[in-house]
Amino acid sequence: MTKKLDALAEEKDGRFGKMVVDSATQIWLAGLGAFSKAQEEGTKLFESLVKEGEKAQKHMRGAAGDAVAEMRERAGERWDKLEEVFEDRVSQVLGRLSVPTSRDVEALKDKVDALTAAVEDLGQRTGHGRAHAAHGDDHKEAHEARDRVTGQ
Repeated sequence: MTKKLDALAEEKDGRFGKMVVDSATQIWLAGLGAFSKAQEEGTKLFESLVKEGEKAQKHMRGAAGDAVAEMRERAGERWDKLEEVFEDRVSQVLGRLSVPTSRDVEALKDKVDALTAAVEDLGQRTGHGRAHAAHGDDHKEAHEARDRVTGQ
């Protein structure tokens, strides 16, 4: 390429042509130098960019993991709150329908057990069976036993 430019420069005005050829040669050589430098530095730059990308990816994964953990925690809290609200509403409806709770049933069972024990105790103290418990003082003692058990 420089031979063609040299020939062209000789045909034209010598000095001006030579300047044009020298400038074109310098531009050409600068382009080749830039290309060569880009090839050398390009590999280093590429490797550097890969390392930076790996660092960024680790950071993003950490941040994403933290965000996911936080979202799971919030979702768990929301589910707990929703469950609590649901249980309250069901309890209110059951209360309006006069459905006894397990606690109510357990309390009634305890009272029945206590009354059964009181009746058996009364029958043993009087020496009479159930047939005689409804007469006289036995009747009064049965009421007193009932009142002790129910707290009245």
